[in-house]
Amino acid sequence: MKHRLSDYIKTTIDNRGRNPEKYHTSEKYPVIDNYLIKNSIYPDLNAVNRYIDTETFENFLRGYVHKNMPLMTLVGNGIGNVTLAPSENVAIIQNTIGFECNDNINEIFLYYYLLYKQELIKKFDRGSGQPSIRKTDLLDMEVDIPSMDIQNKISDILFGIDEKIELNNEINSNLYSQINAIFKSWVIYMDNSSGNMPSDWSMIPLQALCTTVTKGTTPTTLGKQFTDGGINFVKAEAILDNHYIDSSKFAYIDEETNQMLKRSIIEKGDIVFTIAGSLGRFSLVDETIIPANTNQAVAIIRPNGNLVSPEYLYSFFVGNWHNDYYSKRVQQAVQANLSLTTIKSLPIVVMSDADKEKYTELITPLVKMIKSNEQESRILSATRDSLLPKLMSGEIDLSSVSI
Repeated sequence: MKHRLSDYIKTTIDNRGRNPEKYHTSEKYPVIDNYLIKNSIYPDLNAVNRYIDTETFENFLRGYVHKNMPLMTLVGNGIGNVTLAPSENVAIIQNTIGFECNDNINEIFLYYYLLYKQELIKKFDRGSGQPSIRKTDLLDMEVDIPSMDIQNKISDILFGIDEKIELNNEINSNLYSQINAIFKSWVIYMDNSSGNMPSDWSMIPLQALCTTVTKGTTPTTLGKQFTDGGINFVKAEAILDNHYIDSSKFAYIDEETNQMLKRSIIEKGDIVFTIAGSLGRFSLVDETIIPANTNQAVAIIRPNGNLVSPEYLYSFFVGNWHNDYYSKRVQQAVQANLSLTTIKSLPIVVMSDADKEKYTELITPLVKMIKSNEQESRILSATRDSLLPKLMSGEIDLSSVSI
């Protein structure tokens, strides 16, 4: 007997035609923004949360979703994207749908199953105007759902991996806070504005501390096309707000194109910084994303190791030293952007050799721990992505496995 997705859904929750963002705000009921839902276990709450007041929540909305309820975007460029509700008392914005499961399906399993079916789901696009999926088409989708025992095992395996990735993210957030605190105690309170900067410290433009400050080019402008694999091509969207470089968002180019774009080949120890579109996201490059290249929306900042270490210079970005300087110099065109001239001119505090050594000894272990956690998360992500189709298709038999 063929089963439909609707056979496993108790009800769906949506707020189509109702956008609570235009109403009063408070900090009680978060709203998930459908355009920012990501293919990850949890969205970045600082980026996606909006808030609505109690009256709007209780009287205006049709309902809310509970923690770990599967959510999907039905309209926009992100159609088919899924996530899990990150907490209780979450309302979803229009064009996002929540699935309340019946007793025949594990909601965590459904989340991963919908990830597994992404290619099919995106084909439900109605193909006229803005990308969109009809809820009825989605619920009518044929599904092959295993026994609850197998569902639970698959959920435990995949969710366990994602929980470890999330834990790494939380640890890194704490490590970044420590770097920021150290930076403030050493630099912010001793710069020229306070008049306390030691006489043997100096202020030098970023360019003078680097061997290279450059940006790339889109391969298509040179008549070259992206490929299905090869050299990692890091676009701005791959550099996340938490300073992680998301390899799932890479494009790829071949070696010939990479050599044509030789000036923008990324190296270990580079700082990559978004200078167009979503400005100001940055990360320190490690060996796990090499070989790599990038386009004109990303600046490559390569510290001169004879003058400052990558960790030293990176700490100035972690400490938001650049924010005020760059924000006052944003150029408005079709989209906001920063010029390389502006990037290069950022004044950087250079400590005396003795102080720089002490400072670097404090922050370097923290940066190394961050990069180690990121490397582990990339391995875990690749493992999860490899296991997902094998578990869902039954290629990996879990019937006799105890978890």
